[in-house]
Amino acid sequence: MKALVFHGPGQTSWQEVPDPSIKDAGDAIVRVDAVTICGTDLHIVKGDVPEVTPGRVLGHEAVGTVVETGGDVRTVRPGDRVLISCISACGRCRFCREARYGQCLGGGGWVLGHTIDGTQAEYVRVPFADLSVHPLPSALPSHEAVLLADIFPTSYEVGILNGRVRPGDTVVVVGAGPIGLAAIATASLYSPYRIIAVDLAASRLTAARALGADATVSALEEPEKLVADLTRELGADVVIEAVGVPEAFEMCTRMVRPGGRVANIGVHGKPAVLHLEDLWIKDVTLTTGLVDTRSTPMLLRMMAAGRLPGASMVTHRFELDRMEEAYDVFSRAGETGALKVVLGGPHHDAVALPPQER
Repeated sequence: MKALVFHGPGQTSWQEVPDPSIKDAGDAIVRVDAVTICGTDLHIVKGDVPEVTPGRVLGHEAVGTVVETGGDVRTVRPGDRVLISCISACGRCRFCREARYGQCLGGGGWVLGHTIDGTQAEYVRVPFADLSVHPLPSALPSHEAVLLADIFPTSYEVGILNGRVRPGDTVVVVGAGPIGLAAIATASLYSPYRIIAVDLAASRLTAARALGADATVSALEEPEKLVADLTRELGADVVIEAVGVPEAFEMCTRMVRPGGRVANIGVHGKPAVLHLEDLWIKDVTLTTGLVDTRSTPMLLRMMAAGRLPGASMVTHRFELDRMEEAYDVFSRAGETGALKVVLGGPHHDAVALPPQER
């Protein structure tokens, strides 16, 4: 099959690799019908995630069709159309029993495109399939459903739930990329008083307004002053960091009110300064987190019912073999206007199994 392979910082290629095969009884082999690129993938390509080693197939978000399952899989079977979650869960360890699947100790957590081969390929092996894939209703298009693999549960769990967004809150979202936009959409479910979006790209601020932001401001145009003006110098109740750079994080800590919450979603590859000389007295709660995807079934129902945006967030679509072009477009979002890029195209009829499994 073909897949996007990481060869080191700044180096990837769309190339032939061996077809995946069942390794454990809980595995499923899924033909990839739609896949997308995450901001985390850009961090990996930059070299910000050293656990990803050369030779790894990237990607952790996809929709596909099950073509084979291991003997222990009970919830899906060949022919089922499924959402592949960005998080795999063994279901047995301490953290899985607490629904903290992102911290799985039994071989799960964020493994796809991280410590095992991922979804930016024609086929993918998904471990712990019973808890790590979700059957999809036929009426939900693949290019919309794929947004539920990562960005919606991540923004909702790590941003909205960790930030404890409540009715009447002033919420600031720093970074209006896909995760930030999903945070705006899911924050709106809680009837905040005002949502303010901050970004460098005018196209993303326009998208933020379309998805529910009440005010937008360029990161170059004194966003801290705007927040202060709109809150009568108090500061925001909740500030969500959705960029992953030190300047954005430090800006968030300056925007939050005493007693407020800063929820960090961004993937950081460099240290950020925590100004405790200013924050120690302000009763500020700072949260970090990797998504657990425990909310995915609920979000799936909401998208199927039309309660979450889908198609409006997909700005570019490509055939699967145009993966490198799609990365280029997504990495230059300020110029291209890209929000989510979705790929899907021709695929083979069957997976070639090793001789001993035929």
